[in-house]
Amino acid sequence: MKPFTPQDLWSLEEYHRRRPAFRAEVIDHKRRRTVHLGEHVTLLFEDATTIRYQIQEMLRIERTFDPEGIQDELDAYNPLIPDGGNFKATMLIEYADPLERAERLRELKGIERSTWVRVDGHDAVFAIADEDLVRENDEKTSSVHFLRFELDPAMRGSLKAGAALAMGIRHPAYAVEVEEVAPELQVALAADLD
Repeated sequence: MKPFTPQDLWSLEEYHRRRPAFRAEVIDHKRRRTVHLGEHVTLLFEDATTIRYQIQEMLRIERTFDPEGIQDELDAYNPLIPDGGNFKATMLIEYADPLERAERLRELKGIERSTWVRVDGHDAVFAIADEDLVRENDEKTSSVHFLRFELDPAMRGSLKAGAALAMGIRHPAYAVEVEEVAPELQVALAADLD
């Protein structure tokens, strides 16, 4: 998947016309690219479709049409597109009650680096987290993280050949494992790989 250029994007007017249908398409697309790790952590695996939607939405919300503003959005979101050798995911830590969320975010420092994927027959690969900016401080972690999972050629080959994909979190305050992700997620992620 190649990064987007300004020429790949719809103008604000064109996006306004296409948005209802594209939004419905993206909602369904994201459903097939999402995994819940326990009750409070969700991973949304990004690809060109999800990132295009994010860029177009940001341009729409901010009413950005100048070349510099468009390039700023491209620079912010293009790094979230997988490059064929990895998965990239947005991690959401969700607690409805604000007091509970604040307490749990303090307890969950480092959870982003404790998140892993494992192709059957291979070792687990732990996430490289938040390369864009630091999302945790001395007191707490953030409720949103951006993760990258690098898969070596043997792992990619096994996954493309149908090996099962497991995911989980090994954190002292939040441990969970999904032994095998849904088939539609596995197919989608295998298609992201070279």
